[in-house]
Amino acid sequence: MDIEQTALDGVLILTPKRFSDARGSFSEVWNRNTMRDAGLDHDFVQDNQSISEAVGTVRGLHYQAPPHAQDKLVRTGRGCVLDVVVDVRRGSPTYLKWLGVELSEDNGRQLFVPKGFLHGFVTRAPRSVLLYKTTDVYAPDCDGTVHFADPEIGIDWGIDPASAVLSDKDAKAPMLADWTSPFEYEG
Repeated sequence: MDIEQTALDGVLILTPKRFSDARGSFSEVWNRNTMRDAGLDHDFVQDNQSISEAVGTVRGLHYQAPPHAQDKLVRTGRGCVLDVVVDVRRGSPTYLKWLGVELSEDNGRQLFVPKGFLHGFVTRAPRSVLLYKTTDVYAPDCDGTVHFADPEIGIDWGIDPASAVLSDKDAKAPMLADWTSPFEYEG
């Protein structure tokens, strides 16, 4: 497993080794001992899958607030997405900085998203399937979103925001000016 640090503290790109032959390929995408040896000792308690039909579908920017904040390990099982994280830990030296990483079935990359980051993605291929593990269960009372096209963040999604396919929740999400982060940077 190749583990790459990013410019955002705690956000990691994990690329599993892929073994290929005439049948196809095999990858070990999570191994508790390997991850623990790399300093990633997380207890994942829920697996999620989302299927997005159309290119240009945006899901996010989502978060789950304390006491049910979640670390996530995200990968694409089919298709291709630009996966995006935004640091919203108040007091962080990278506050409101964002990172976009292409995750696809071809590159096999995974993104580790720690607590304190907004998370979202835009599909670059039809019927893209995103798979992600979380360290806490979904808690509706802790669920939140920030508008994906907030100019204060300035994410380049690679699409015209007006053409994005959105849920009602994401379309009505607040801008940063109307939102207070529930996360503190712990340095």
